[in-house]
Amino acid sequence: MYCCYSAALSTTTTLASSTAIGYGSATRKPLQIRAMRAVVQRVTSSSVEVEGRVVSEIGPGLLVLVGLHESDTEADADYICRKVLNMRLFQNETTGRGWDQNVMQKNYGVLLVSQFTLYGVLKGNKPDFHVAMPPQKAKTFYESLVDKFRKSYTPDAIKDGVFGAMMKVNLVNDGPVTMQLESSQTSKNTNEATEE
Repeated sequence: MYCCYSAALSTTTTLASSTAIGYGSATRKPLQIRAMRAVVQRVTSSSVEVEGRVVSEIGPGLLVLVGLHESDTEADADYICRKVLNMRLFQNETTGRGWDQNVMQKNYGVLLVSQFTLYGVLKGNKPDFHVAMPPQKAKTFYESLVDKFRKSYTPDAIKDGVFGAMMKVNLVNDGPVTMQLESSQTSKNTNEATEE
């Protein structure tokens, strides 16, 4: 497992995974959308524990759960990195305007956690993760994604969990505010479905 997710929340949040499907005309077969997924939560604090030891933690900022699809490319990683770092989820303390500043403008932290269960599909009552990127490939891809975030922001502000470990992810969701992202591959596949 990439991540065992247990959250200490000020407000309990339940995440549900589902298969995203794009449709063409009524006579065409459904086209499964393939994209990198991210669940972004605005937090006052967040940490990752492995075997009872805290391995990463941030104060105010963003906790980002990342699901890698088997077909993801660098373009998907670029999109998720750019969107996460530029999402205006924070208040501007100078003007009092809400939803006005991004995590970089606030000099807040970002905690990245790989979570392949974002691509879970129930078969009966049992989850199936066959469309998630295989662990061997995903480890290298995820590490390059973390590096991309560090190069795009302040390296010390980017934290991550331990890939492949059983983790406990603790957070205090601020708001609560939770956003779901899918890479631009989604739009590409939807367009392809319409054009076929």
